[in-house]
Parts: sequence; structure tokens; C-alpha cells
Amino acid sequence: MTPQQKANLQRLGPFIALVLVAVGLSVMSPDFLTVNNLLNVMRQVSINALIAFGMTLVILLGGIDLSVGSILALSSVLTATLLRAGVDPLLATLLGILAGAAMGLFNGLVISKGKVAPFIATLASMTILRGLALVFSNGSPITGFDSELFSMLGGGYVAGLVPVPVVWMLILFAGFWFLLKKTVFGRHVYATGGNEEAARLSGVKVDRVKLWVYTTSGAMAAMAGVVLTSRLNSAQPTAGTGYELDAIAAVVLGGTSLSGGRGWIFGTLIGALLIGVLNNGLNLLGVSSFYQQVIKGAVILLAVLLDRSNKK
Repeated sequence: MTPQQKANLQRLGPFIALVLVAVGLSVMSPDFLTVNNLLNVMRQVSINALIAFGMTLVILLGGIDLSVGSILALSSVLTATLLRAGVDPLLATLLGILAGAAMGLFNGLVISKGKVAPFIATLASMTILRGLALVFSNGSPITGFDSELFSMLGGGYVAGLVPVPVVWMLILFAGFWFLLKKTVFGRHVYATGGNEEAARLSGVKVDRVKLWVYTTSGAMAAMAGVVLTSRLNSAQPTAGTGYELDAIAAVVLGGTSLSGGRGWIFGTLIGALLIGVLNNGLNLLGVSSFYQQVIKGAVILLAVLLDRSNKK
């Protein structure tokens, strides 16, 4: 097997794993392959996938973003507050996403200009933003914004069958694929993650790349928050807790290297689907949520170990 063939096989590993898991679950549970269940899986996956798309850019840089769950919560609270105040649903949605982008920009400034390690910077902002979400909402869910248009974002269907969040997921997947595959910015992201100093010497504006990447990550977390708020018809200040771990897991399972410079957005989509299928299948089989955490952790650890082995 040539090195190129071996690399291609490694890239297809997550997809092969997804197929094997799906086949196994379909044998163990007759309810798994029903249309309603598969659409439900896709709807659940869409939230994690939206966050994971932004997280992919961050990890390609060799960074990390622990604040996405808190950005989701605060953006949701802000959007719901605007809706309850009578602001147009589309404008409230746009402002909520822009607020998330601003939070991501703050992370980027601290990391690029303040020279703070991404782990520390986003850990601090995770705590600050979660606190602001609780303060702004007084620790209570925000409801009472009846808008049919807004409810379509997370709870509607296209052609009466496909959930709208799934459509958003596929559209944004295509956008991120184009961004990373066909644009100069995408090449700069890979170059910066592969060797930051070499990229800088080659003329890449590394700090600007970091700012845009973290801004995008914040915007995607806010987008996920808007979809979740629409689906639940409620904004929870505690929403998004632990979502950063699921997003990181999806990116790593998809084959993106934690050390940066190597990965692809299709792998992230497959990783998010793999996590969603595992969660759904274990629920159908009646596996305790405690054991589900153990199984998910073991799968993530295996993916990281394989990544380390491939790098060597």
C-alpha cells in the first residue's frame, strides 16, 4: 500500500467506523433504522455539528475553544430577551449571532494580542460569559416570545419531512468545505496550524487569521444557540454546558489533529454523526447514562491515540 493510499484509508476511518456502528445498532435495535429515528438523530446532531464546524478551524490552528457552550447560552439569552421585547425575529436572530461573533472576537484578541494560551483564555471567558448569562437572565429561563417565524428555525420542517436544523447543518457544512478547500483564508488556517512561525515568515498575517477563526467559532456557537432556543421555545442560561467537549470530540473523531495543521471538515461532520448515533443507539438499548459517558470517553481516547500513532 502506497503512502497516499494509506493516508486515504486513514481519512476514511471515521466514516467506516460510523457505518460499522450503524450496522451493529440496527441489528441490536429494530427501532434504529426507522425514518423517524434517523431524522431525530440528525436533528440532535445538528446542534453539535454547528459548534464543531467552528471548532474545526480553531483546532486546525492548534488552538482550543472552551467557551463555546457559554457563548451559546449568553447568545440565546440575548436573542430571547430581544424577541420578548418585540424585536423582529430575523433582526433578533442576527443580533444574537453577531453577539456570539463579538464574544469570539474577544477570545481572539486575548489570544493573538495578549499572547495568552488558548486554553487559559477560553477557560476564563467560559466562566465570565456563563456568569453573564446567569446575571442577565437572573438565573431563570426566558420564555414568552411567541413567533412562528422564529420557531421555524429550530422546530420547522422542509417539505414536511426534513427538520430545518438539518438543512442549516448541511448548508453550513458546504460553506465551511468551500472556505477550507477553495479560499486563501483556508490555506492560511492550515499553514498557521502547521507551523506558525513559518507561516508568519511567508507573509501570512497570523494574528488576523486567529481573530477571524475565533470570531467564526463564536458565531457558530451563537447560531447553535439560536437554533436550540427556537426548538425549545425557551432560552436557558445553563444551556450548552459540556457542549464544548462534544464539539471537540466530533472534531478529533473526524481526524483533525489536536496539534493543528491537519484535518478536514467532512471528518468533523462524520464525527458529529458518530457521537449522535452512539448516543441514540445506547438510549435505544437502555444503557445507563453513566455507562454512556464511559463509552464516549473511551471512544475519544482511542481517536486521540490513533491520531498520535498516525503522526509518528
